[in-house]
Amino acid sequence: MSSSVQLFRDQKYQELKGQCLQQGRLFEDPEFPASDESLYYDSAATGKVEWKRPKDLCEDPHLLVDGVSSHDFHQGKLGNCWFVAACSCLALRKCLWQQVIPDHKEQEWDPKSPRKYAGIFRFRFWRFGAWTEVVVDDLLPTENGELIYCRSNVRNEFWSALLEKAYAKLAGSYQALDGGCAAEALVDFTGAVAESINLAEGKYGEVISEQMKLFEDLMKVHKRGGFISCSLSSSGRPSEAETAMGLIVGHAYSVTAIRKLRLGERLLFSFKAEKLFMVRLRNPWGRKEWHGAWSDSSEEWKKVSDSERKSLGLTVENDGEFWMTFEDWCKNFTDVDICRTVNTSYFSLHKTWEKEMMYGAWAKHPEPLLNRAGGCFDNRETFLQNPQYLFDVKKAEDKVLVSLQQEDRRRYKKEGKGDNITIGFEILKVEDNRRYRLHKLTVQERVATSPYSNTRSVFLRRTLQQGRYVLVPTTYTPGVPTKFILRLYTDVPSKLRELKADRPEMTCWSLLCGYPRRVTQIKVHSAEGLQEQDRSGGADPYVLIKCENQSRRSPVQHNTTSPVFNTQVIFYRKDIDSPVTIQVWNSKLLRDQLLGQAVLAASPGEPRQQQRLRLRGRGGGEAAEVPGHISVTVLSSDDLAEL
Repeated sequence: MSSSVQLFRDQKYQELKGQCLQQGRLFEDPEFPASDESLYYDSAATGKVEWKRPKDLCEDPHLLVDGVSSHDFHQGKLGNCWFVAACSCLALRKCLWQQVIPDHKEQEWDPKSPRKYAGIFRFRFWRFGAWTEVVVDDLLPTENGELIYCRSNVRNEFWSALLEKAYAKLAGSYQALDGGCAAEALVDFTGAVAESINLAEGKYGEVISEQMKLFEDLMKVHKRGGFISCSLSSSGRPSEAETAMGLIVGHAYSVTAIRKLRLGERLLFSFKAEKLFMVRLRNPWGRKEWHGAWSDSSEEWKKVSDSERKSLGLTVENDGEFWMTFEDWCKNFTDVDICRTVNTSYFSLHKTWEKEMMYGAWAKHPEPLLNRAGGCFDNRETFLQNPQYLFDVKKAEDKVLVSLQQEDRRRYKKEGKGDNITIGFEILKVEDNRRYRLHKLTVQERVATSPYSNTRSVFLRRTLQQGRYVLVPTTYTPGVPTKFILRLYTDVPSKLRELKADRPEMTCWSLLCGYPRRVTQIKVHSAEGLQEQDRSGGADPYVLIKCENQSRRSPVQHNTTSPVFNTQVIFYRKDIDSPVTIQVWNSKLLRDQLLGQAVLAASPGEPRQQQRLRLRGRGGGEAAEVPGHISVTVLSSDDLAEL
């Protein structure tokens, strides 16, 4: 077994199977027994359930019959349409379901050698950052000789029922799977990154330009091996009520195809459009379909011949599957769950991402510097008492994907603590040389805020400018402890790391060389009125900030005498009498030229608001004035953990 796969409850499949074969018995799982405690977390919920093995339910049981199909699933009595919708999506990608059902041929029944069968199966799920192997026996809950939960439409195929059992074992019981979000199961099947979109809030049903952007994005997700499911929120209607158009309220549908179709001349005349934007969906019940345009018996299909349907790819495989136009889809559904399989392979034709992953936790502590559960940005006093993660954007600008996922809470349902916690995160642009935790927001920029949601994970895509950033994951309310994983994808390595120290460490070396006595933050906002340096009346300025033996330089701003720098730096100063020098230089091919400088004492008593300073030539404060001003904010403190 690969060392990267963890064992749930430390159960070793081959070892357990070997023992059963040696003793001539079928496996019975002590960790998930065939009893009510595996069915229900609520002791009040009981039923007349008989646990039976597949051989007691049919003549010739198989794990798989003719491979895996998105029609192998029919939802049973559980309210886990979200899980069944996710399984329908998984079935579309052979390379992914083979990860979830490892060595499926070895696990299969062998009618020629029935003695090799031990009634034990194994499945793998991506749980909280690691692939986890779950072992189950083949005892399945039935009533009147029929499976009561997930089943295949082929009577002697059992992979769907056994997969559901393994997933229920992870959650603590079958009942714990009642109600959920398809994206959660898809993440557990693939390790993908989940994103939830509210179609109503985003006005995708009304704004055509937004609708087309979403269509192109979803088509790309689907082509690159991602998954999409959708649902219709109840908003006052009873769950599982049927709309006038045949859709089921509060029910998860899987998207099984997305097509942009160019119509031939004959169809172009019929539909008065050059292109059709279409989505194919599947109802996990295997029945109950859409009654609107492009539904099975609609007028639209009568205009399209069988050969045209085939050439356009507008095929319907089974009952429960149907086509809609993308516009109708946006208008009739309210919520979409997207799972992106983010490509990190270097051997790929598509864009490759650099991935960083960190494990963390929100943890309460009465001491503010040690508290790590400060709540969201609205809690200004405690917000920075959360875990903080530093990363760099090395390119002029880079698209960044961030996924924050809390630990799965289903197993806590028995204690009444099974609901997800509302989580989110902030991204702050900080000083280019920051190495210690933030304690006060002063010159930093708040550049991105994720959605705050009580889903298991939240996702954000954002294009960020070159510089250094701090990402602050938070619960919505302060003082809520739980674990999380943070995943960050960038085009070039970002060096994501947690900021743990509040100030520079005091070491033996500090006694010899001195320890900082003051911290100073500087932000150079802009300059104006700089001396023209070329025939076109411009310059290529950059700013250089120096303190003791440290210096930081901004990127060059091209062809301007009024540059905007927005450069931030922080210095921990040992010699508080040594000034801070801010110099503006013109970038030249052979030798850069000083355009002017400002020299500051940067002591704690100086004004903390933005200042406009006159540039001077080389020398002290009495040096000759030169053309131009700079706008700066300077803050200093003798408490090294204040800023």
